Amino acid sequence: MSSTPVHRRKPTPSNPRVQRTRARIITVARELLPEVGPAGLTYALLAERAGVTRQTVYRHWHNRAALLSDLILEGPDLGNYPEPGPDVRTVATAWLKSMRDGMNAPAVRPAVLAVTAQADHDPDSAQALVRIVEDRHAAFNGMLEPAGVRVSAEEYTLLYGPVVARLFFDRAQATDAFIDAVVAQWLTTLRLEDADGGDGLDGHGVRPARERG
Repeated sequence: MSSTPVHRRKPTPSNPRVQRTRARIITVARELLPEVGPAGLTYALLAERAGVTRQTVYRHWHNRAALLSDLILEGPDLGNYPEPGPDVRTVATAWLKSMRDGMNAPAVRPAVLAVTAQADHDPDSAQALVRIVEDRHAAFNGMLEPAGVRVSAEEYTLLYGPVVARLFFDRAQATDAFIDAVVAQWLTTLRLEDADGGDGLDGHGVRPARERG
């Protein structure tokens, strides 16, 4: 018999019943968050609404920051998730539009704000924030594989940063025109010139991944 407390035992991901339970909890959390806010999304309330025990919720998410990060990363399917492709501009534009729409979803927006607000003084939230950014950075690079391009963490921040600032600091809409301008500017930051004066670019405005440090 395991000596680990039941609420600390991690569920088996390959178990279909466990996956259904997890999906149910995520769905209920997504419905509750706009209604009660991050502070009101207690495990007791979530368990009651989802028809599970609090121990079950804890086994999936050992803290609320982990739950909120999954709410962000597993946002609702809005039907516009980008596809990998050979054209960097097209992929980056589709990526930002998908991110914008996802962040405007009723459950995602408060989750992002809550995790960010807590990150300075809550290690769990700080870790969750790092996980979110690293996950999205890796996913974006996966989208760019057909183009033979791989962007650094700093280059990725230069891409998504203006959209986040527009949504959360300017409190304004990141329109399609705004995103087009962001991508156009971002592409210029990737134009690294060769020492001999040539640009060495791949036709999409960026140096191929194998040539970029």
